[in-house]
Amino acid sequence: MKLSLPKLMGRTVTAATLAGNAGRPKRARGVRLYLTLIAGVMAIIAGSVGIVYYMLRPATLRIAVGPQTSEDMKVITALGQAFLRERNYTRLRIVPTDGPIASAAALVEGKADLAVIRGDLDVPKNAQAVATLRKNVVMLWAPPAPKGKKGAGKITKIGQLAGHRVGVIGRSPANVNILKMLLNQYSIDPAKVDIVQFGTSEVADAVRAQKVDVMMAVGPVNSRITADAFQATMRSGGTATFLEIDSADAIAARFPAYDADTIPAGTFGGSPAQPEDEVKTINVSHYIVARSSLSEVTVAAFTRQLFAVRQALIAEVAQAAKIETPDTDKDAAIPAHPGAAAYVDGEEKSFLDRYSDFIWWGIMGLSALGSAGAWFGSYLKRDERHISTSLRDRLIEMLPEARNAASVEDLDRMQFEADDVLKQTLHCFDDGAIDDSMLVAAHIVMQQLHTAIADRRSVLLAAPLVMRQTAQLRA
Repeated sequence: MKLSLPKLMGRTVTAATLAGNAGRPKRARGVRLYLTLIAGVMAIIAGSVGIVYYMLRPATLRIAVGPQTSEDMKVITALGQAFLRERNYTRLRIVPTDGPIASAAALVEGKADLAVIRGDLDVPKNAQAVATLRKNVVMLWAPPAPKGKKGAGKITKIGQLAGHRVGVIGRSPANVNILKMLLNQYSIDPAKVDIVQFGTSEVADAVRAQKVDVMMAVGPVNSRITADAFQATMRSGGTATFLEIDSADAIAARFPAYDADTIPAGTFGGSPAQPEDEVKTINVSHYIVARSSLSEVTVAAFTRQLFAVRQALIAEVAQAAKIETPDTDKDAAIPAHPGAAAYVDGEEKSFLDRYSDFIWWGIMGLSALGSAGAWFGSYLKRDERHISTSLRDRLIEMLPEARNAASVEDLDRMQFEADDVLKQTLHCFDDGAIDDSMLVAAHIVMQQLHTAIADRRSVLLAAPLVMRQTAQLRA
């Protein structure tokens, strides 16, 4: 008796089909399924590792700073080397420029992520403060009168500068702009003051040749450049006269880029000390700024690293001691970057705070992916489940056939067919197409069929003996 099954999923399953399936390795389909599952898990793990690496990989930030010989360049270079030694999250790649104006332009043009700029110059609209690199105080002093020259050195106030020559140290137009702002503050027409710019190496010659009446420098109080320029004006001996900016508070109120400050007594040493008393003045800051679009996490990490290594940098570059946290007030001259503000205000988010939403959605996504995978796996095994159900139904159909079999040969064919059904059922179970309950049901039907075949076989084998015995009795 041949096994004939109903048409399932567009194809007819017959004994020949089952025989073909029986010829394959026992766990071939299960192995393929498991390999597919393992490949999917490995893909998920690889994707997760890739995401974690992307989030935690070192970030290299381009920082525009200049000029090459400036104090700013020295500090930033030392900072970049310290980050590299410490193997920190953020690294620095220096983009050399001609000065703060060029650095600001590099930030605007997208050539840099960070830049060192000066607060009294045009601040890019996309710039937000990360740190105050240093504060430059404005120093105005009248060199001591050369010996034998009468009337020299008589300037003691800014209001007396009209008709005199002022030497501005440095070639930057920003320092000249500060001088003009001061002259306007004291109601002096800048056109009535002869302004001359020259480098630090030219200071001594300018004073010796009596080219200037007053010197102006803009830099940190402890700047070596400013100190050398001051000492160059003192070679003829005598005492310099410092010009106080007594309206510093008014200037700071009018121009947010400037703050009131003082030059401490004895800043330049000497006997008597220079200056003899504290001098009121103003300062302008150099800032490290970041693009407003730069990641808050990255800026927070950079700010944290900056202040972590600042103390160690002082031994290499003394100006590192001047690095300060940015002003986080809403009315600050340059608004603080949210990442820097989070660090300064102690509100920096932890890893879980930053990525909790991503983690939650990731878990939900994996759960959905797992459910989809389970459904897809179940969909792929639909044929085997139908075949298993049909095989069980075929066993049930064979029960009355076995009880009414006419010959032992028919019972043998049924037994072979039952063995083949058992083999296919076990294959379906190995592949996961059927569960334990379906296997138990098939087992119960199989036992009933074997019992029916055995009982009918006993009856058929006993029939000839009964017939012979009956014939003998009749004889």
